[in-house]
Amino acid sequence: MQIRLLHHHEINYDLWDKCINNAKNSLAYASTWYLDMVSPEWEALVAGDYEYIMPLPVKKKFGIKYIVQPILTQQLGVFSEETIDSEIVNSFIRAIPYFSYELNLNERNFTPEAAIMPNIIVDLNYPYEYLKSNFSVNTKRNIVKAESNQLHIDRSLKPDEFIRLYLETDRNFKIIHADKIRNLICKGSENNLISICCVRTPENEVVSAVGLLKSGNRIIYLLPFSSVKGKTLSAMFFLINELIKEHAGTEKILDFEGSRIEGLNRFYKGFGGVERSYYLIKKCRPKYRK
Repeated sequence: MQIRLLHHHEINYDLWDKCINNAKNSLAYASTWYLDMVSPEWEALVAGDYEYIMPLPVKKKFGIKYIVQPILTQQLGVFSEETIDSEIVNSFIRAIPYFSYELNLNERNFTPEAAIMPNIIVDLNYPYEYLKSNFSVNTKRNIVKAESNQLHIDRSLKPDEFIRLYLETDRNFKIIHADKIRNLICKGSENNLISICCVRTPENEVVSAVGLLKSGNRIIYLLPFSSVKGKTLSAMFFLINELIKEHAGTEKILDFEGSRIEGLNRFYKGFGGVERSYYLIKKCRPKYRK
């Protein structure tokens, strides 16, 4: 298989998005609009007439290019409408032209050399009562608590207000990545690819919210936050339960994106979430990336 490197200006966006949209492992993270927001100078490895593609989120430090997974981008890797086996994945990895990389591959990109990472999903193709029966005792208790607080769902929160509230919460990367977060949410909302769902109190105060990314049949739990009051009121339990109610019995998947933080994984699994692995590859991370 001949794999060629394309610099950003050489990428054919139409062929790229056609491949992503038709891919068996299609993910919105790899669409041109998304990559432009999180990694503006991204490059690509391409085989054939865009039959197999792999985005390279390139950054530069001291004039040296390296690859690092962008913010709010859980999985990238190789995408195709054709079968992707470990030999193809390894061919693309060997074709990465840069000395240093750290990159998350998608769930169809198994290679024995990669570290296994945990994603958590809920298959919503069941009636709500069945889905609810898989909730943990703690999750059910918090939903009852939240419902007693007379919370309600609102989908009219504007992107700018969502971002303002989000950036007021405790986020280590909020200053560095504020512009990218803002651009991503605004662009996605403008094109109906990201929707905002929030929880309000009877006094109309926003106490929890999430930016949801549309990705084929996936609803990706992309950018959540809860205020101190929202946590006290169990507002995020209420929000997720309402999402599951709304989409129960459809062919949708609620994708929590998973976490290596034990408490967050327990929270996601409390809604009946199950693990689905994706993969991490890395090579020669320089000290300034550690």
